[in-house]
Amino acid sequence: MKLIQLTDIHLTTPGQTIGGRDPWQNFDAALGHALARHSDAEAMIITGDLSDWGDEADYQQLAERLKALSLPVHLCIGNHDDRATFLSVFPEAGDQNGHVQKVVPLSIGHAVLLDTWGPQTHAGHFCEIRARWLADQLDALDGPVWLFLHHNPVPIGIAPMDEIMLLDADRLGAVIAPRKDKIAHMLHGHCHLPLAGSFHGIPFSAPRGTNHAGWPNFGAERFLASSDLPQSYGVILANEATTMVHMVEYGYDGAIREEGSPDYAQWNRLAMIR
Repeated sequence: MKLIQLTDIHLTTPGQTIGGRDPWQNFDAALGHALARHSDAEAMIITGDLSDWGDEADYQQLAERLKALSLPVHLCIGNHDDRATFLSVFPEAGDQNGHVQKVVPLSIGHAVLLDTWGPQTHAGHFCEIRARWLADQLDALDGPVWLFLHHNPVPIGIAPMDEIMLLDADRLGAVIAPRKDKIAHMLHGHCHLPLAGSFHGIPFSAPRGTNHAGWPNFGAERFLASSDLPQSYGVILANEATTMVHMVEYGYDGAIREEGSPDYAQWNRLAMIR
């Protein structure tokens, strides 16, 4: 099974830039790059910050763009989004409680998309209603399950970023810890950094994002740090026993070289490029 993860696309008024980069141009480049090389992917999940300011026009244009794609796309919302405005354009993304949560059947198991949005804050939230919904879904599913959400559930060790992580991580953990045998992997965004770790014994990962990149300034006290590292998306390769996640830096425009061979007999000082 193959899935594609995009995150933090930050769409805004066409022609406007963020960090000197055009979010629409980078989003279209990500779609083109991913679909040209991974046409066998069965679904794409975009893990939030769909719009930079939660504008209805951004969601309407996103809906039009997604209609033309050859695979289903499923959406989470992030702190830059506006839930009510998003649901006015994507009503099918809401659950019975008005949250942007859903279960997506896959060829192997299911993807479960979570809503960690909260009003007038960049931090993540996961209320009792959302927690009960997740518990009910996990109890009903056999697994494996891949969980998708926007906010990181674990502190990353950078103070300004940790202020806006998933503040209700303990509530999420209380739901998934006793059901962790069903959960293969968690995938998030939000930090604009490539991350990997574990949460209650469940592995998680995040790619950098499709527009502006972060930088791990561990000495930061107040402001987040940015960089000019390449834009990226994630490719998930999975079966019932394993999950592999690649971060594809499609924004890299340097050389790609053939170097070495998996055949050990061909590894010698003359053949290897150094």
